[in-house]
Amino acid sequence: MWYSATARFVSEAPGRPVRIAMLGGTFDPVHVGHLRSAVELHEALGLDRVHMIPAHVPPHRRAPGVDAAQRLAMLEAGIGDTPGLVADDRELRRQGPSYSGDTLASLRRDYGVRARLVMTVGVDAFLKLHQWRDPQRLFELAHVVVIDRPDHRHLPPEALSRLIEGREAASAGELFARPAGGVLRLRLPSRMAVSATGLRERLAEGRSVRYLLPRAVEDYIRSHDLYR
Repeated sequence: MWYSATARFVSEAPGRPVRIAMLGGTFDPVHVGHLRSAVELHEALGLDRVHMIPAHVPPHRRAPGVDAAQRLAMLEAGIGDTPGLVADDRELRRQGPSYSGDTLASLRRDYGVRARLVMTVGVDAFLKLHQWRDPQRLFELAHVVVIDRPDHRHLPPEALSRLIEGREAASAGELFARPAGGVLRLRLPSRMAVSATGLRERLAEGRSVRYLLPRAVEDYIRSHDLYR
């Protein structure tokens, strides 16, 4: 069952545990789909902060073609002054592969044991979660929120079904009854299917990317002659 973000979760009384989300990716480049999803995630779950974290060395995919400092700069430009969104460079400051468990452990140290910590993943990544490094540790540190993808149909592998058995929550309120350990499937209102791969191809061919990237990101790419 997918929880619809159109029914916004109402925040609890003051003094509730802080709610923090980790939204990782290569952001190569960051685009309107990434940023709009982060805004709607922030609203839907009543979050205090969404940490958008560029990966330094992604363990499950090819290394980005643009260096880490430039990807971080584009992310900062794209976020601008958007309330609740943070460009977080903690994975870029670490050596070696960017394992999510290590990043979640770092966030948990920052925010404490009572914080409601969320790792946000797309459906494609979720279907391979059982293959990640130490997947049980992820649930010890955080909840997993799965973002639906337009027109995507999937059947979880048996190993994934075993991993998430008994963990699924029906609503944000149910998920945040404890600091970690749950799974929530979230359907965002906009569900924007923008492809970073497609954007890189457009940029390489000199075609327009207007309205697919924030203007500040497009200006950064052109001024630094990226993706040519």
